[in-house]
Amino acid sequence: MKDRYLTIALGKGRLAKSAMKAFDLIGLPCDEMKNDTRKLIFTNDEKKVRFFLAKGPDVPTYVEYGAADIGIVGEDTILEENRNIYEVLDLGFGKCNMCIAGPKSSAELLKHREMIRVATKYPRIARDYFYNKKHQTVEIIKLNGSIELAPIVGLSEVICDIVETGTTLRENGLEVLETVCPLSARMVVNQVSMRMEDERITKIIRDMEQAVKSLA
Repeated sequence: MKDRYLTIALGKGRLAKSAMKAFDLIGLPCDEMKNDTRKLIFTNDEKKVRFFLAKGPDVPTYVEYGAADIGIVGEDTILEENRNIYEVLDLGFGKCNMCIAGPKSSAELLKHREMIRVATKYPRIARDYFYNKKHQTVEIIKLNGSIELAPIVGLSEVICDIVETGTTLRENGLEVLETVCPLSARMVVNQVSMRMEDERITKIIRDMEQAVKSLA
């Protein structure tokens, strides 16, 4: 098993950049990833580790099916995808909140638990929040982009979306009405890999835990 490469899937974008800083700190650098290239797989032959970039929502799928042993992805994706994987570490970066937002006038609709429409990229999270936590019946409308547009054009009363700074909301006359949950980047592990590669993966988890503390 010593010759087996551990495969790590990284969600594209800022999470991947932050994750690679942490991997550098624990002695698992991948210089190939720092070059402008169209390569899909990046390998550290000395450490027997390979990395690949994937769209965030795909990372838990790669991990669940064993195409990746480890994944770095936002907690929003973990909650939405609901895959059979181990969530092993809060990496502490990529912090934001999942929120219910809309025009100020919609606050009363939430307060009185009226039947409303909710536009979101995250139907599972929205459904769980409204049905199981607020006990409010809503119609969930799945969208893929520009969620803020929905209440402006009358498609929905509110949205359920990630809010980092709130700038986009404010520029469009919307505001945070309720906070669903805080979010951050997480490390996830394939269930079989955790058993087969327990020693190597546990070391990575412990080292990463120390690394993210130093990056904080």
